[in-house]
Amino acid sequence: MNQNLKPNTEVTRISRRKFIWGGIGIITAATAIDSFWYEKFFIELNEFYMGDAGSSTQNIKVLQVSDLHLRSIRSRHIELVKLINQINPELILFTGDVIDNNRNLKLLDNFLGMFRPEIQKTAILGNWECWKVHPLELLKVYQKHNCELMVNHSFRYEFGNTSVAISGMDDLSAGNADFNMAMEFYKQSTYHVVMTHCPQHRDIFQPQIKDIPVDLVLSGHTHGGQVNLLGFAPFRPTGSGRYVSGWYREGAPPMYVSRGIGTSVIPLRLGSRAEISIFNFKKIV
Repeated sequence: MNQNLKPNTEVTRISRRKFIWGGIGIITAATAIDSFWYEKFFIELNEFYMGDAGSSTQNIKVLQVSDLHLRSIRSRHIELVKLINQINPELILFTGDVIDNNRNLKLLDNFLGMFRPEIQKTAILGNWECWKVHPLELLKVYQKHNCELMVNHSFRYEFGNTSVAISGMDDLSAGNADFNMAMEFYKQSTYHVVMTHCPQHRDIFQPQIKDIPVDLVLSGHTHGGQVNLLGFAPFRPTGSGRYVSGWYREGAPPMYVSRGIGTSVIPLRLGSRAEISIFNFKKIV
């Protein structure tokens, strides 16, 4: 037996290098697939129960769609509409940036046309719509599909013995968000939901609420950071304030910040999966 045999260190070094670079390649590929495909195209459905509502009660379903940034109608949009039609909510709330350019109005028309026409819809403006979309043309498209466009306004919807007031604000960063103006149109209801695209607006209108009941604030705009590294979102647009995504219950009223569906600036999501959310309010029977 030859006792002078030595390991081939060159082969060992090359194999180790290949292993390390192979691992980096796999991680990079997996991250790319997750960022550019999975988190963008597979939309998460989250469901919440407000107040006395529960899974066994009769509820009003309010469904939030935010930051769609519709630039084409793809299979995920078609599947999304099918899912929402199956859920059949009483209200669909679009919390801004549904489109980000005037040339996409026709796409929006086609997209809204896929929903059940009897489902009541309400929309507010996001910053991109303030910048790039003609408001009267956008209003016409929404009105065609049973959708109210609210700009510092409030409207009460009635579902049997239960009423839901929806108050929609102008965009904070690109428009003129005015809570007091909207409250001039507010009518007392069973439930009251405030829609405002930029979550930072909540910090501004909290002192203005006074004796007006607000059960829920719905916002978007942040895209959950779009790139979110273990809870840290290094890039958030003006108007985000301290908010990223999910529930913020400190102080009143509680606010939910949606991660939204689309993307802006860079076409990827990392650690911030696209989502829609359902909020259940107990019916009065």
